[in-house]
Amino acid sequence: MIQVGLVGCGRWGRHILRDLRSLGAEVSVCVPSEEGRARARDLGAVSVHARPEDLPEAAGYVVASPTVTHAAVVEALIPRGRPIYVERPRTGATASAERILRAAPNQVFCMDKWRWHPGIEMLRDLARGGALGELRALRSFRLGWGNPHADVDAIWILIPHDLSITLEVLGTLPPAVAAFTAAPGRADGLLAVLEAPDGPRVTLEVSAEHPVSRRALTVIGSTGSAQLGDSYDDAVLIRRPGDDGRGEKIQVSTEFPLLRELRGFMEHLAGGPPPRSSAADASEVVRRIAELRALAGLPA
Repeated sequence: MIQVGLVGCGRWGRHILRDLRSLGAEVSVCVPSEEGRARARDLGAVSVHARPEDLPEAAGYVVASPTVTHAAVVEALIPRGRPIYVERPRTGATASAERILRAAPNQVFCMDKWRWHPGIEMLRDLARGGALGELRALRSFRLGWGNPHADVDAIWILIPHDLSITLEVLGTLPPAVAAFTAAPGRADGLLAVLEAPDGPRVTLEVSAEHPVSRRALTVIGSTGSAQLGDSYDDAVLIRRPGDDGRGEKIQVSTEFPLLRELRGFMEHLAGGPPPRSSAADASEVVRRIAELRALAGLPA
C-alpha cells in the first residue's frame, strides 16, 4: 500500500483525503488545529500531526493548505526528495514560484484539476486535432458568488483554473495583453485577454460577485465551435455552419476531475508518468497572474 502525506484537511483537503483513501493510499495528515486533526482521524488518516516536518516518510506528499502557506510547506518537504503535489495556485507570489522551480523542477507538481476534466480533454483533442479548423478564439467564464478563502483574493483563487485550461487546450499559454477589474482597485473579478501574434484570442472572465454560477468554455474555430457548458455536463456540444440547429453532442465521462488527478499522482508514485502540470507550468501560471494583475492596476 502506498504511503502519502497530506498537509491540510479543511474545506478541500478533506475531499483529497477521501479520494486518496478510495485509491488505496495510507494517508498521514498534517493540520495545525486540534479540530482539523480530529476531522482527519474521523476521515481515516493513519496518523495526524501538527507540523509538516513531523509527517512520517512517504512515497509522496499532497499540499492542500491555504495558498499563503504553500511555498513554506513545499520548501520544507523538498529535502525529502519525494514527489510533491500542490493545490493551485502553487504559490501566491512570482518570487517563491521561481525559487521552487529552481530547487525542484522535476519534483513539484501542481493540482490543476481542470486539466483532468473529461470535457476539457475533449475540447483539447478537438482543438489540437483540427476538428474545428483554424483556431480563432477561446472564451471562458467562471462566475459565482463569494470567496471562501480568507488568505487571498478571488482572482488568485479563480483565474488559475482558466489559465490551466488554456494551457491544456492550446498546449501553450499566450502572453497577457489586457486585463480589467469590474471596479477600480477591486480584486473580486477580472476580465483578461491573452493573445499571441499568430494564435487565437483567449478571453477569460472570473467573478466572485455574480449572483448566478456559470462555468463554461467555448473553443471557436474556422469550421465550427465547441462548448462545455457547465462543469457537470456529460457532453461537449459542437455547432457548425449549416447544421440542423441542434448541433452534435459528444458524450464525456462524468468522473470527478479531483479523483482523476489524484489517481494520476498515485500512478506516478508507483512508477508511472508525472502529473500534467509541471513546476514550469505552475510557475508560468503564477507569472501570468502577476502580469494580468499589473495590467488591471492591482498589486501582484
